Amino acid sequence: MTDTLAAEVTAAPLEKARRPARRPVNKRGWLRKGTLAVATDWVLIIALVAVTILAIAAPTLAPYDPVQPVGVPRLPPLSDGHLLGTDSIGRDTLSRVLIGMQTSWKLSILVTVLGLIIGAIVGVIAAVCGGWIDTVLMRITEVFLALPSMIVAVAVAAALGPGLTNTVIAVLIVWWPYYARIIRSETKAIVSRPHIEAARMAGVNGFGIVWRHVLPGVIPTAIVTASLDIGNVVMTLAALSFLGLGQPAPAPELGADTSRSLVELLDAWWIPLIPGLVVMGLGLVSNLAGDALRNRIAGRR
Repeated sequence: MTDTLAAEVTAAPLEKARRPARRPVNKRGWLRKGTLAVATDWVLIIALVAVTILAIAAPTLAPYDPVQPVGVPRLPPLSDGHLLGTDSIGRDTLSRVLIGMQTSWKLSILVTVLGLIIGAIVGVIAAVCGGWIDTVLMRITEVFLALPSMIVAVAVAAALGPGLTNTVIAVLIVWWPYYARIIRSETKAIVSRPHIEAARMAGVNGFGIVWRHVLPGVIPTAIVTASLDIGNVVMTLAALSFLGLGQPAPAPELGADTSRSLVELLDAWWIPLIPGLVVMGLGLVSNLAGDALRNRIAGRR
């Protein structure tokens, strides 16, 4: 038995020595698990900030008046003095795209913020008060959610008439219910936690609970939801503008410029295509950056 134990003890180091050495893990390398994803997220967030800055500075960056003809009609992109060419009556395409992008971005953020405020008020009141108030507010919300949002927005915008204000109202009417439902669910989860019950037992009133405990917990979810929605609002506003329910001509607007110049698609493809590509780019950057922002906020929790 002693010989057997000695043989096992001697064989153990030999087996360990025969095993292939593990490759060292470079924990500081860029290929470390998760590092590349974090870098990608930050690149997308920076791209979203860059788009916002570009939209703010659009009037300064636009080389020409976007409404007045300034060159030969139908100049192709990369022409002398016109980076993106000119449209069918000689207006600079780059200037119109920059001002149209500013309009779309500004209105999208406005609709998102207003919808978030209305939805937050409705959702928090419904969750905190409960009872018949919760029932009434949620039934109203469900009525709006049951209706096809795009058809309702088109109907409201058509009834009110073309114009930026009417377009914002039309989209806002169908947008706030989504935020109301999400924020109500988040608020319900927060108010059911033990520290909220402890605050109530300590004599903190409803407003104090909402201000100190509910809002700090709801804000991250609201920011992520809003950032993911900006791209959808851009697309919805562009669709209404495409249908002629935005600003009247000759105001530069991406959807309207695409719609008005479709007849030029075969002869001067860049005139309708460039505004459409800008709309697609705004929606893509918004959605990807929204996902990245959600990942960063979730990683900090």
